[in-house]
Parts: sequence; structure tokens; C-alpha cells
Amino acid sequence: MAIYKDVLETIHMIEKENLDIRTTTMGISLLDCFGRDHKAASERVYDKITRLAENLVATANEVGDDYGIKVVNKRISVTPIALAAAETTEDWLLYAKALDNAAKAVGVDIIGGFSALVQKGCTPAEDSFIEAVPYALAETEAMCSSINLGSTKAGINMDAVKKMGPMIKKTAYLTRDNNSFGCAKFVAFANAVEDNPFMAGAFHGVGEAENVINVGVSGPGVVKEALVGMEGATADEIAEKIKQTAFKITRAGQLIGREVSKRLGIPFGILDLSLAPTPAVGDSVAEILEVMGLARCGTHGSTAALAMLTDAVKKGGIMASGHVGGLSGAFIPVSEDRQMIASAEEGCLTFDKLEAMTSVCSVGLDMIAIPGDTPDDTISAMIADEAAIGVINNKTTAVRVIPVYGMKAGDKADWGGLFGTSPVMDVNSFSSSAFIQRGGRIPAPVHSFKN
Repeated sequence: MAIYKDVLETIHMIEKENLDIRTTTMGISLLDCFGRDHKAASERVYDKITRLAENLVATANEVGDDYGIKVVNKRISVTPIALAAAETTEDWLLYAKALDNAAKAVGVDIIGGFSALVQKGCTPAEDSFIEAVPYALAETEAMCSSINLGSTKAGINMDAVKKMGPMIKKTAYLTRDNNSFGCAKFVAFANAVEDNPFMAGAFHGVGEAENVINVGVSGPGVVKEALVGMEGATADEIAEKIKQTAFKITRAGQLIGREVSKRLGIPFGILDLSLAPTPAVGDSVAEILEVMGLARCGTHGSTAALAMLTDAVKKGGIMASGHVGGLSGAFIPVSEDRQMIASAEEGCLTFDKLEAMTSVCSVGLDMIAIPGDTPDDTISAMIADEAAIGVINNKTTAVRVIPVYGMKAGDKADWGGLFGTSPVMDVNSFSSSAFIQRGGRIPAPVHSFKN
């Protein structure tokens, strides 16, 4: 009888509450592809990706059909491309286009890994890579990029942070005909993880196996519905209910991930239980916080409610899978969450409140449209603030902001599909320039000196 009840609950989650497998991401090591001849190396990159991922989309769709749980996105992550040590923008574009063309050839939605890890310093090749990023994002469609600028062990590379504002603004200009969409494909990280299946920040770390399957499972609608009718419940009772629900969601993801892995003959990596919203009705993290008792996401108490949600999701997930990894928690991407969009438009959810909430969410400032004339140094300062939150608290933080060319606060940018729509949010008008222009490196915090 208990098994029958569980089956009915799962069917209800799928049909009524937007339960899905948000992504099946194949990680591919490219370390054996790199070499001094970058044209030949980029061709090897294309050949390896298309060979290993040839059946990824068909297999994920087949497993989803067999089990009745839709696998929404099929993606690929690769070894950070900056390790190719190219020297010119033209060489970097060879790799960017190889990734983009390979993604199109095998039919995946997005490919990630046009990335660099510069938390402690930059090589000449990595400086060249940073200069090439805007052109790579402008000249590709399915390729995403990321740069890790800090870590709890290393501190924050402020020389690299200083370069982020101009780089993001240049990307915004080069993709101005599409509401500066190129910036939506770039993430600046602190404490980036090597097995993240979620874009735009996914890359296949050098400590990973040759080829793995990582799964990201979502389900904010399921969690919200579980809390409906608990008006008189205490905070710990709500946390327990979220934990139980997260357990069930994770078990579904574990089943799908292992089956895709088995059919492809590729090792199963990790399961990332992150509540990732979409613009669809009923698929909102903000709505979960409001069901908890907040009139609007962004009001006082939002950070506490999000902290409880993130922690309970992690606790439920780690009980359901032996290989939980990635980011695992709750995402707060403004443009991808219908209720967050509404809260921002009403003035309840502000940029500063979002920054506070990033101290307890899965990642950080995510998919936020800002005025196109926001100064370069202000954007770099936003990234520095988020990196500091991550480094001090030993958590992953990230920034994905879009300075929409030609738009001002109060306008609306629309990117369609999963990326959604975002009101252009106001930002602090006082300058951060003198601080950002200092450069150097913010030292690692004292609690990092452990081994």
C-alpha cells in the first residue's frame, strides 16, 4: 500500500506540479585534445565531443519516455578551454566555434566549459582568453562561458575582477541587437565546483573522470504544493516537509540519471538537487517563500526563509542519493522565475536584497538585467561583493548580470524560452572605481588555513 501511494504521489508531481529532470549533462575531458597547433586541436575537440555525445539526446529522451519523467535539457560540459593555452583571439575563437558546432551536431541545448580558473593569478594565455570571451559569446549560439575569480583557499584575484566589468560591457555591446543576450551566457564565479550540471557555469573539472553523466533535478512546484495547507505549521515542521519532498524528487532524479548512464555505458557522476525555476506558471522558487508566509519575495524575512529552504533541500537530497554534488540548493534567477519578476516590478525585490539572499542560496546574482550605462567598475564591484560572500562563507557564489544596451531602470528585456524576461533593475549610482582600480589580490580569510 505504501509503494502504491508513492507511485501515485510521483505521478501527481509529474502531471500537476512541474516535476522534471531539468538537465542531463555529459561531462567530457578534453585534456588529450590540446596542443600547440590550435586549429588541429580544435578539430580534435569537435571530433571527440561529437563521438562521445552522439547518442546523448536520443538516450535521455528515450529514458524520459520510458519512465514518464521529462528530461527538459540535454547539455555538455567540457574541460576549461583556457587550459588550451592559446595566444590570440583568433585561436580562442577556433575552440569556441568547435564547441558551438559540436553542440549543434549532437543536438544538445547548451555546451559549457569555455572557462578559466584564475582565482590566484592569470597566465598570459588566460589574459588573452579573457579578452576573447566577448567575441566568443557574440559569435556562438549554444556555447556558455565562465571564469572563477576567487576561492576560500586563494582569496580573490582583484586584477581579474577589474577586467570583468569591461569584458561584460563589451559582450553587451557586441550582442546589443538581441538585448545583450551574450551576457546571459557568462558567469563570474568564486569557489566554482567541478561537477556542476547547470548552465551557464558548467565545466568538466580536471579532477573528473574521462566521461561522466551528471543530472540536475528541479521541482520548485512540487515543494510549493507540499507546503500548501500548512498555514499553522511551525518553521521546523515546514523544514521537515521540504526535506521529505526533496527526498522524493531526488530519488526520481537518481533513477533517471543512473538509467541514462547505464544505457550510454558512461559512469554516473553526481546528482544536483537544485530547485531551478522556469518562467512557467507554478515553477517558482519565489512562490515557495510566499507560501511560507511572506507577502512578497524580497520583503523582510526572505533571506531566513530561503536559508531554511536551501538547507532542507540539501538534507533531503543527501539522504536520497549517494552521489549528491554540483550546487544543490535553490536558485534565484530573476528573469527565470515568474514570481520574482513580479516582485521586482512591484519594487519589493531590489538588487541589494538579492545580494543578501545570495549568502544562503545555491549560487548568487543570477539573470539580472541592469541599465546598459552601468559603469564598468560598478559591475566589477558587484562581482567582488559576491566573491567576498563566497570566499568568507566557503560557498559557491556567482554573478550573471546583463547590462542591456540602450535600456534604463524600469524597462523590460525579453530573451524568450528558459531565459525569460526581466525588468531592468536599478543599481547604486555611487562610484566604486577607486577601489576596483587598485587591483591586487584580497587575501584568503583566516579560516582557509586548514589542511
